[in-house]
Amino acid sequence: MTEMLTDFDPADHLSSDRATVAFMSDALETNDPAYIAHCLGIVARARGLTGTERQTHPFSATDNPTLRAVLALLDTLGLRLVAKPAGEV
Repeated sequence: MTEMLTDFDPADHLSSDRATVAFMSDALETNDPAYIAHCLGIVARARGLTGTERQTHPFSATDNPTLRAVLALLDTLGLRLVAKPAGEV
């Protein structure tokens, strides 16, 4: 039996600030820099950053962006990085 698969693009489900915050919070909890960079790229695409804007903020699973680049992209996306005690929900 052949199983039918469809393409899934998480960017299609990031239409609200709440969804974006939940998505990025989950990504940050992995502590995986490559995955976090990949997710930032997805959020940038979901927010409609143009190709030129994305080129100045290259975020994918193979990139290793600097903290400066991460903070610049978060600012562009209207997001900010917040610290909280580990284990706090």
